[in-house]
Amino acid sequence: MLVGAPLKTLHEGIAKEHLEELTRLTDTAGGQVVDIIRQRIDAPHPRFYVGKGKVDELRECVAATEADLVIFDDELTPAQGKALEERIGVRVMDRAELILDIFATRARTGEAKMQVELAQLQYLLPRLKRMWTHLSRIRGGVGLRGPGEMQLETDRRMIGRRIADLRKKLEVVVRARAVQRQSREGKFRVALVGYTNAGKSSLLRALSGSDLFVEDRLFATLDSATRSVDLGEGFEILVTDTVGFIRKLPHHLIASFRSTLEEAREADLLAHVIDASHAGWEEQKGVVEDVLDELDLGDRPQILIFNKVDRLTHAEEEALSRRVRAFDTTPAVFLSALRPDTFEPLRALFKARIRAGLRHLSVRVGAHAGEILAMLYREGEVLNQSQHGDVLELEIRVPQAVASRLLQQPGVELARDHEPPA
Repeated sequence: MLVGAPLKTLHEGIAKEHLEELTRLTDTAGGQVVDIIRQRIDAPHPRFYVGKGKVDELRECVAATEADLVIFDDELTPAQGKALEERIGVRVMDRAELILDIFATRARTGEAKMQVELAQLQYLLPRLKRMWTHLSRIRGGVGLRGPGEMQLETDRRMIGRRIADLRKKLEVVVRARAVQRQSREGKFRVALVGYTNAGKSSLLRALSGSDLFVEDRLFATLDSATRSVDLGEGFEILVTDTVGFIRKLPHHLIASFRSTLEEAREADLLAHVIDASHAGWEEQKGVVEDVLDELDLGDRPQILIFNKVDRLTHAEEEALSRRVRAFDTTPAVFLSALRPDTFEPLRALFKARIRAGLRHLSVRVGAHAGEILAMLYREGEVLNQSQHGDVLELEIRVPQAVASRLLQQPGVELARDHEPPA
């Protein structure tokens, strides 16, 4: 049984979309929705979140449909969850707990499993007393006195120790990722961010030609994946697929996944992938921007990638393009991950960003400095080359890190530091 209690100030269409998404989340978690109860409210009821009359109606619907679980679309306090379970007689959970449950079943790597466990324990800690209500049968149950209370405190200490242990282990993962990023220094890095099911994994698989897991479900992939993408003309970038965002994403989960999202923090460019065919794409875009702000990533250089345009008519795509360019100054491209022939504008945009971040130099090196010449052709762009006896003069564009390394090499002389390209 799903329960939606949107504020009266929320637009009706958005409120409906929230419940449709909760239905998809329930399906992803393996549940079957038997009914949906709605009530628009001025403010959450302090005890039940919804009104007392609606709780009684909910109890009757649960009995009639034989539902064994009630899921609220908004986050409940521990006290609200306890009061609702006592009144309705079945287990009650909220959207945050449902998302955590989905993440627990979708985590594949050791890192993702640790991140999900940390978020679940942080969510569980203030709700332990509610979980221990079955002990009330031991001694009358007022306040869970006696062995129940002792067990409660024991569990709290155990969970506290486990949380501290997981945080330490994730710190090790963060340091290991930092070492991996150092090995990639000099490469232009792009992080794909976006709402869940916007098509980030499909796009990365199509761009890189790699075999990534893709499924048309919410949170199909949780683990970040980095692949090399050849843009042509000697340009190559590293693209990382990050975990998808969703409205009302649990704060514990955001905090737990900070190590994964470090890839986005260290990227040269954030590519915000948007499902162009979704009627509520603007709200989803806003949700992603809010989460990026919460992660202190809102000021990173960004581009917008409107995916799934194959689901639009030509007129709809044109109208979308005009709307986006009129109201948003962020560079935008329109494509379909299922149609590689639509990728060229994206590749051109990536190459333009790379060129804008390169240092434009003319250097002189010995004609026999094979390793240096190989590095320049491998990691930069050679614009012009001339030979004067045993000395080669090359006009190049290279990343700043490569330029610094190059100018420290013996036998390399700076001939000219050109103005950066427009």
